[in-house]
Amino acid sequence: MPERTVVTNRRARHEFHVEETYEAGLVLTGSEVKALRAGRASLQDAYARFQGGEAWLVNMHISPYEKAGPFGHDPTRPRKLLLHRSELRRLVGKVQQRGYTLIPLRVYFNERGFAKVELGLARGKRQVDRRAEIARREAEREIARALRGRR
Repeated sequence: MPERTVVTNRRARHEFHVEETYEAGLVLTGSEVKALRAGRASLQDAYARFQGGEAWLVNMHISPYEKAGPFGHDPTRPRKLLLHRSELRRLVGKVQQRGYTLIPLRVYFNERGFAKVELGLARGKRQVDRRAEIARREAEREIARALRGRR
């Protein structure tokens, strides 16, 4: 079974400088897994928080699975992240530094069928940085367009 991406956080790389990425497991209920397999999730405004020596994914929205009936789940409940202890300690130290945050970049099912989340250790971009990036992309598009026209 190949790796299958369920949802990506497209705004994350626009609003943040992602310096490092980590893979973490997710603790989910059965109806959450079913809803994820159906692709019904959103990472907008989601982030990771450390509490009680554990990492938690906050504000990730997984829509209720309609066939679960009354045994469904709360769509925006905090979900526990599974990380190695050494990664957890390293991330706690980095996030306590000024300006760093831990944001989910994508949620996917790995080859073995387990739900995973790719986390990015990121620093927020300023408005000037975003404008410069947009200008650079536009310039690259213009160059590519000009080169296509010459052939």
